[in-house]
Amino acid sequence: MKLISLLEKLEYTCLQGSTDQEVKNVVYDSRKVEEGSLFICIRGAVVDGHKFVPDVVAKGAKVLIVEEAVEAPEDVTVILVKDTRYAMAFISAAYFGYPAEKLKTIGITGTKGKTTTTYMVKSILENAGYKVGLIGTIEAIIGDKVIPAKNTTPESYVIQEYFHEMAEAGCDCVVMEVSSQGLMLHRTQGFVFDFGIFTNIEPDHIGPNEHKDFDDYLRCKSLLLKQCKVGIVNRDDEHFEKIIEGHTCSLETYGFSPEADLRAEDAKLVGGKGYLGISYHLKGLLDFHVEIDIPGKFSIYNSLTAIAICRHFKVSEENILKALKVAKVKGRIEMVKVSDDFTLMIDYAHNAMALESLLTTLKEYHPHRLVCLFGCGGNRSKLRRYEMGEVSGKLADLTIITSDNPRDEEPQAIIDDIKIGMAKTDGKYVEIPDRKEAIAYAIHHGEPGDIIVLAGKGHEDYQEIKGKKYPMDERVLIADILAGK
Repeated sequence: MKLISLLEKLEYTCLQGSTDQEVKNVVYDSRKVEEGSLFICIRGAVVDGHKFVPDVVAKGAKVLIVEEAVEAPEDVTVILVKDTRYAMAFISAAYFGYPAEKLKTIGITGTKGKTTTTYMVKSILENAGYKVGLIGTIEAIIGDKVIPAKNTTPESYVIQEYFHEMAEAGCDCVVMEVSSQGLMLHRTQGFVFDFGIFTNIEPDHIGPNEHKDFDDYLRCKSLLLKQCKVGIVNRDDEHFEKIIEGHTCSLETYGFSPEADLRAEDAKLVGGKGYLGISYHLKGLLDFHVEIDIPGKFSIYNSLTAIAICRHFKVSEENILKALKVAKVKGRIEMVKVSDDFTLMIDYAHNAMALESLLTTLKEYHPHRLVCLFGCGGNRSKLRRYEMGEVSGKLADLTIITSDNPRDEEPQAIIDDIKIGMAKTDGKYVEIPDRKEAIAYAIHHGEPGDIIVLAGKGHEDYQEIKGKKYPMDERVLIADILAGK
């Protein structure tokens, strides 16, 4: 492939060499460079790709994409751009033949609800006969191929590679989670989303390696509404006006607000043996009754979002309702049937905000007891431990403090930190460091009408101890406990 065709949508300066140079492949990892490669010098938080120029040239790289002048042999073409991450998105799109043009692309951003909504959308569209690719926090799904995720939103090159594979596999559309980091680092440049969804925003991901403050976080999230054709936004979010500021898409809204284009009315809690759910009436752009087997007000928002998207795909009311009934997400309020007497669920809530939201929702179902089992990750902020301890102490009738991913710390030291937060409340607790023993305790001591939450691990199927990951899937642990192992 000629270099000039890879650069066709970019502004650049050719510092040396020729844009007629033939390119064998596009690489941003110096270890993968081979004869004839185009190498993109990415400036990361820890490593600067410009430092690898002598190494990649020695391996045979013939084109360098840079943000600053570098020394290179005469036979190497050097292209200067303003931002190499931005350039990588467009170069990758061109390299894979602009695959997004062969798919309907749906991007979902927001502090909460991204993961559940992507699976709901996939479920509804597949129920209506579409073939749907997915890119998210847990995994990427391309036909029968499942690839575990490293980031919520992969690097732009990987996104374009996935899009290409999806188009080749016969997918009609792709639904993907779009993180604020992904938007900030231009991972979703190189194409325009057909639909961009903004679920909500709350203070999160603010810190040295993420966003400097809430305004920066909101600004990055809102970039999606400048990178899509149709924007679908939660009308109830208190930051709604700031979210839509400067949008370049046509706009639709959903929520409980009378001003929302798609509204939920008459919401009711529903439940049965071992499950919890919610029902409501849909008004506005569509008019029908909805019931889903996932509890809480946020489940209404997630389903509203999914319906607002799928409306554009001419999906029938029957298909929407059927798909919402079976849409499940691993580790997101995932009900695991262990008894007709009480309800047990697994959820990824691993910070105070998520745990508070979850426990507050579950209290609305007036359980006999709300039991919360959780631990906190090692090598992470102690503040999170204090906060999660305080939240569980205030909201749960019984907290079972256990281990999560202790990493390089001692599990007991982490538990002791959680207890500092617990001490601010009158909450009852037991501490059982071994997670399997803790889960067995929760199940064997379950009382009629209890809701038991295993929080923090969610979709994860490992436990990280002293730099090593050991297999540990809570679903397997539960099955073993029930089998008496």
